[in-house]
Amino acid sequence: MSYTALYRKFRPDTFEDVKGQEAVTTTLKNQIKADRIGHAYLFCGTRGTGKTTAAKIFAKVVNCEHPIDGSPCGNCEMCRSISAGTSMNVIEIDAASNNSVENIREIREEVNYRPTEGRFKVYIIDEVHMLSTGAFNALLKTLEEPPEYVIFILATTEVHKIPVTILSRCQRYDFRRISVETIADRLRELMLEEQVEVEEKALRYIAKVADGSMRDALSLLDQCIAFYLGRKLTYEHVLDVLGAVDTDIFSKLLRDILARDVAAVIDTVDELILQGRELSQLAVDFTGYLRNLLLTKTSDNIEDVLDVSAENMRQLKEEAQMIELETLLRFIRIFSDLSVQLRYATQKRVMLEVALIKLCIPAMEVQQDSLLDRIRVLEEKLEKGIPFSAATSQRPEGMEKAATDVREKKAIPQLAKAVPEEIREVVKNFRSIAQETHPPLKICLKKAKLSLGGDNRLLLVFHDAMDSTLAGKPEHIEELQQLIAKRIGKEVQVEIRHMEENQQVQVDYPDLEELIRMPITVEDE
Repeated sequence: MSYTALYRKFRPDTFEDVKGQEAVTTTLKNQIKADRIGHAYLFCGTRGTGKTTAAKIFAKVVNCEHPIDGSPCGNCEMCRSISAGTSMNVIEIDAASNNSVENIREIREEVNYRPTEGRFKVYIIDEVHMLSTGAFNALLKTLEEPPEYVIFILATTEVHKIPVTILSRCQRYDFRRISVETIADRLRELMLEEQVEVEEKALRYIAKVADGSMRDALSLLDQCIAFYLGRKLTYEHVLDVLGAVDTDIFSKLLRDILARDVAAVIDTVDELILQGRELSQLAVDFTGYLRNLLLTKTSDNIEDVLDVSAENMRQLKEEAQMIELETLLRFIRIFSDLSVQLRYATQKRVMLEVALIKLCIPAMEVQQDSLLDRIRVLEEKLEKGIPFSAATSQRPEGMEKAATDVREKKAIPQLAKAVPEEIREVVKNFRSIAQETHPPLKICLKKAKLSLGGDNRLLLVFHDAMDSTLAGKPEHIEELQQLIAKRIGKEVQVEIRHMEENQQVQVDYPDLEELIRMPITVEDE
């Protein structure tokens, strides 16, 4: 006899066997015991939580000859035929491949015929959200007023795609994600029945990776058992099969990052790749590790919330003292973005290494949340006796200078004293000068920030790339320079710059229109 997958072999036959969905199964059992059976049900929830299984059990029990406390007996003729898939009373339809109007019209014709045996005809339409608009419209009338011997059970993972007209005609039941404890208990129970020796830590890890899906957990367990057939399944074995990484590796990785040891971080990545670890899973798991670290840092009593061992909890608390909250949030942002990007990337290793190096070297980033880290790096270097110029000279060319930003914030008032007289005159008259230019330059110049460039140039800073491109055309710069010379009687060179909205424009390019309003004392040389 051919092998049967665990999730099929141990599919529940009664409501009592459907784990983690007690709210749904209890309600359905009470309806059956009170003979208050509806004509249309909607089972919605994430994959592998028991929607189709509950629908089949419901189809059995409404036709069962001897129901027991709202569950099917499993021994009568109807129960056996439905379990074997030979009953004409239960019709399963996959809406993904039968989503046309013609398929629904066939159902409308079939419901006119009474069941040959049993009480009800039950139509189970799986992934019902895949039906076309025309198919939904065709289903609507039948769903609203079906014959008394017909029950519709619609199952979906994307309930938001179902028309409101369909939703309003169904009793809705939400299947929740199953907890790690419930999945682990079920796996342990089944492994005792299968006489397979599995380490407790391995079961809990599989339950965690399943992400609330009992079917996924059984499929993963099946895969791990097959790989180590005839041997005890350990935690390390599960990590090998799933391409996952132990938390000790994450701890080492984090400590190397905090030490800004790029070589050690890259060595760890090399080691993981040689072990055959899946990089996408690595990014997801490391993000989860950082999340646990964040919860540990921001809460005093987190032991009951986090599903980690006492040893790992001690490790998390120790590392929480080693990292600043802003730094941790930046790490989570970078790796959350990376997890999404890796789904479609062809060079996964390169992207992972770049992300890790960004964590080690904050100066590689221009986002504002990296500014504190960049300042912290410079402070550490100064404490070690490295000259400030040496510390700043290692930054990549063209990157925003964190420490310089801080110094320039303090130096803005002094800058006003150094503004040449001709630039002051231009700034005072610039808005009226701009009105004399031709469209579209006139409109563009309204958005310009005036600042001081090198060699006493007038610097026009734009946030919008199109504005900076337009204003930067040679003929437009020439037109503006001629109008300035005509107004103030002196030639002033004009330079155009583009800066993103999130960059520190006020620091890098102080607004001269603001500065000239300050009381300025021009010192005689």
